[in-house]
Amino acid sequence: MEADIEKCFDRINHQALLAKLNSIPIINRQVRGWLKAGIFENGETFPSEAGTPQGGIVSPLLANIALHGLETVIATASKRYRLVVIRFADDFVILCEDLATLQAAQRLAEQWLATMGLTLKPSKTFITHTLYEHEGRTGFDFLGFTVRQFRTGKHHSRRGYKVIITPSKKAQKRHLEQMEELVRTQRGSNQAALIATLNPRIRGWTNYHRACSAKRTFNRMDHQLYWKLSKWAKWQNPRKSCAWRKQRYWLRKRNRLDFSDGKASLTKYADMPIQRHVKVMGQKSPYDGDWPYWIDRLGKDPSKPNRVIALLKRQASRCILCGLRFMTEDLLEVHHRNGNHHDNTPANLVLLHGHCHDEVHRTRCS
Repeated sequence: MEADIEKCFDRINHQALLAKLNSIPIINRQVRGWLKAGIFENGETFPSEAGTPQGGIVSPLLANIALHGLETVIATASKRYRLVVIRFADDFVILCEDLATLQAAQRLAEQWLATMGLTLKPSKTFITHTLYEHEGRTGFDFLGFTVRQFRTGKHHSRRGYKVIITPSKKAQKRHLEQMEELVRTQRGSNQAALIATLNPRIRGWTNYHRACSAKRTFNRMDHQLYWKLSKWAKWQNPRKSCAWRKQRYWLRKRNRLDFSDGKASLTKYADMPIQRHVKVMGQKSPYDGDWPYWIDRLGKDPSKPNRVIALLKRQASRCILCGLRFMTEDLLEVHHRNGNHHDNTPANLVLLHGHCHDEVHRTRCS
């Protein structure tokens, strides 16, 4: 079951949220002040009787506090079938193999949310099956990913099906529209400016989706972006031929054509390697003192740059300066031994804690 909480940030009951906060009085007073401060817009102040201020730094935290316990309540819907709840902010999915149990879980969720002044959004709440069609749907989208099961032969899977997670069509369409708008705004700019604008977006999108089966999607995105860049090149040089524009803006490198001006090159989606994400164990916390678990996980974190992962393995997850182990919540900084930030050879790079890196540069300057 895929569900969305309707106007979650606008309708959270203040009294129920403060009751769940369970903190010291000074924190309770501060949070109550934030909630009751009201909204000031165009010279007018509007009272805030419910909800948390959207866009505020503390809003996601308060929303998570308000929704804490939803997973535990839903898990009590059945003793026979196991229910799995995955929640991110006001979106969540409930996984279960039995339809009746899912329907019971939905009713429990609605009752529990009512105590917080919240309701499920009917247009975005539905029950579906990941292998067979149910109510006109197969699989579900969650956080920009599509989750589906596909039939396989007996030599590929003993279960007869395989779970495949891919970037959702909506996420692809949204990203391509953003890229098209960026290319359009760069009309009249030089090629280097266009490359500098697009590369961060490409790296960010591919880094987010690299943990799923996205290689075919990455190839498709490269193809789609090629045609958008071709239109940009035609707008820049409308009187030139296609062959001239191709020779002018695309250079052959490594037996392929790259959009490049000779110095900077456009990042290819397909160059991003697929790196699977391993879920954190349900009861684990970075503060639980289980160093072997977190150190091993830190060296496989797909959100870390490749050179940071390489340095973690080379240094056995220890800081060169203080000798202490790196933990998940630590700020990691790459230090250049000779001070030359253009010298990125492995021998010149070491990994330090953020405060250790500051200490090294403070000592050099003093």
